[in-house]
Amino acid sequence: MQEQAQAQDDLIIRAQAWLAEDPDPETAAELAALIEAGDTAELADRFAGTLQFGTAGLRGEIGAGPMRMNRGVVIRAAAGLAAYLKAQGHDGGLVVVGYDARYKSADFARDTAAVMTGAGLRAALLPRPLPTPVLAYAIRHLGAVAGVEVTASHNPPRDNGYKVYLGDGSQIVSPADSEIAAQIAAVEKLADVPRPASGWQELGDEVLEAYLARTDAVLTPGSPRGVRTVYTAMHGVGKDVVMAAFARHGFPEPVLVAEQAEPDPAFPTVAFPNPEEPGAMDLAFAKAAEVRPDIVIANDPDADRCAVAVPTADGWRMLRGDEVGALLAAHLVHKGARGVFAESIVSSSLLGRIAEAAGVGYEETLTGFKWIARVEGLRYGYEEALGYCVDPEGVRDKDGVTAALLVAELASVLKEQGRTLTDLLDDLAMAHGLHATDQLSVRVSDLSIIADAMAALRAQPPVSLAGLRVVSAEDLSKGTESLPPTDGLRYYLDGAYKARVIARPSGTEPKLKCYLEVVVPVAEACDLASARVRGQEVLDAIKKDLSAAMGI
Repeated sequence: MQEQAQAQDDLIIRAQAWLAEDPDPETAAELAALIEAGDTAELADRFAGTLQFGTAGLRGEIGAGPMRMNRGVVIRAAAGLAAYLKAQGHDGGLVVVGYDARYKSADFARDTAAVMTGAGLRAALLPRPLPTPVLAYAIRHLGAVAGVEVTASHNPPRDNGYKVYLGDGSQIVSPADSEIAAQIAAVEKLADVPRPASGWQELGDEVLEAYLARTDAVLTPGSPRGVRTVYTAMHGVGKDVVMAAFARHGFPEPVLVAEQAEPDPAFPTVAFPNPEEPGAMDLAFAKAAEVRPDIVIANDPDADRCAVAVPTADGWRMLRGDEVGALLAAHLVHKGARGVFAESIVSSSLLGRIAEAAGVGYEETLTGFKWIARVEGLRYGYEEALGYCVDPEGVRDKDGVTAALLVAELASVLKEQGRTLTDLLDDLAMAHGLHATDQLSVRVSDLSIIADAMAALRAQPPVSLAGLRVVSAEDLSKGTESLPPTDGLRYYLDGAYKARVIARPSGTEPKLKCYLEVVVPVAEACDLASARVRGQEVLDAIKKDLSAAMGI
């Protein structure tokens, strides 16, 4: 009992010390109320450690304390980044800061600009909430040594995040992440971090205009532009930039999903602001049923991802990221693109077949555009989570705006031929086999569930899934000849379907994700429907057996 009382006293002392230097009246009031109420369970959760800075930067729920996203945590992160940049010889270099429209994003961005200025670096702040790809573009366009984007992408409303890019315009990878984390850990008192009230540059629209001008490179001059689109920004920051880009290139003005068109950090019409989540596209499909467009396009809240839906006999169907990835690859091949086509290991193997048939380079990377963007000679990169890099010379990251333009061009070309995106998918299935993909995704409130599931798979690997023998099992934490280590497991299954399974913890959300693929041979066009049914049957059976193997 005495030890427990001492631990609680120590917890209150730590909370009071944090409160004493909290620069945000809102989180300070929140923490003071917890201390006054003696809510040691909540305080223990908030002071269990610190948010860990990694290759995804920071991401977490907004609130008081070192385990939440708040101005104190962000100021320390910015100070650590500034110290890292100076240690790399970039004293006096430019850091560009962008932000989305989430709660506290503007505050976190201004704090970052102030810290960079106080550290002897130059800082430039984008003029308002803008898509993440505009920040990624601005880094190279302005010759910056680094960039910061304050965003939590498609996470729940109470989350925010801190994404760091270096001067090549790509997100950080190891060892930069651990070196920045070490500098963050070395920050002691916030009072020791200089934060002038001014001195950084407030950018105007010139960077956005330059970004929009760069989108010219995505499209073929004189290509068809006749596709009719319904567009949703998912309560994020994409609308104005997407509308400007479509107008610039002569596409019909997209019909907006009005309820989701303007930025709103509460994301009131969706459970999760992610086009992949059930129900998130319902309003877009309702608008499409009303106006009958050719396609539906959606961005996630920071507009670095692009979702596409197509009409069917029964309504509207969201295309999987792998389907859009293959469509864009086929379109780029048709346009004569050369260079390397790259994807993450969890994406469909169809891209490799398209690249091989076209005689272009192909490479697999670990999950995340921080890896894809670093592929030498990259011409096109994608991953199944709706991320597409279609202009790596402009933006070395996923870009939901230029991807939307390229989808619109492809759909326009096909429309002029009396064909659709679905028809092109059928062509690809006939040429390369039907690549059916699916995902087993488990969201948890307790991260130990993910660790336990991965441990169960490692301790007792499955010998068969869906009646197909596991012929190869790789523990990706040990690395491979072509990939650095990552927490993941990969299985290849016996049989004609060339089935593959990858299990890994999400890097940005409390989710365990398992990526499944089967390849069903298709001899004739009349076989496509049965191939799709068979592919889904095998995927469903794999899901069932994999869930049992993980104990979920």
